[in-house]
Amino acid sequence: MRKMSSSRSDQAGMTFIGMLTILALVGLLGYGGIRLAPVYLNYMKIAHTMQSVATEFKGDNPDPAGIRRSLERHWSIEDVSGVDFKDIEVVKDDRGVSLHVAYDDSVPYIGNVSLSAHFEKTVKVQ
Repeated sequence: MRKMSSSRSDQAGMTFIGMLTILALVGLLGYGGIRLAPVYLNYMKIAHTMQSVATEFKGDNPDPAGIRRSLERHWSIEDVSGVDFKDIEVVKDDRGVSLHVAYDDSVPYIGNVSLSAHFEKTVKVQ
């Protein structure tokens, strides 16, 4: 029969090395989030600009040239980077006009490792 003891050697818990490992992983993930935040904020500006242009031409019979001019104005006001307004596809078909953009953006992470994100957005002009 084993004797129950309450000595310090029998206690179990997180060691200092274990805590440092967990903190390092959380730090790496947090740093990745900080590096990707401007990329996502830029995507949100692009999506908002596309939605604003679609709302501006709502109910009209919009022509693609007018939409492009409006995109250019909004682009300069919002100061969007990474994608040019010319990269937005303006497609007119029998169901209406839609704006579509698809692009990749990457940011340096650590050394020669970078983080990459793919964005795609389609907005219909109603």
